[in-house]
Amino acid sequence: MDLHDQRPLHEQAADAIRRAITDGEVSPGDRLPPARDLAVALQINPNTVLRALRELREEGLLEFRRGRGVTVLRRPDAKAALQRKVGELLAEAERHGYRPDDVIEWIRQGER
Repeated sequence: MDLHDQRPLHEQAADAIRRAITDGEVSPGDRLPPARDLAVALQINPNTVLRALRELREEGLLEFRRGRGVTVLRRPDAKAALQRKVGELLAEAERHGYRPDDVIEWIRQGER
């Protein structure tokens, strides 16, 4: 978790879990560790982890089963994840007074 990141911790936790699924650290059909164990690993409150897990369940990535814990259903769509991050970047840039064209120019400069 990045304490300098302005996003809420539950969003950062959801991103960390999403990344673990995308990177193949956990696969569809695998069970995740209990929320308490994830909270210790991420060094955040268990309720924050539960909020992140609920967010991922709403996205259709996870399934909650009584007595069986939390299971990974599928890998996230990489394009959708990147589009979400671009939207977050553009929103953050706008909060600082920059336009989408400014961000595009920064990206082009980074390509060199």
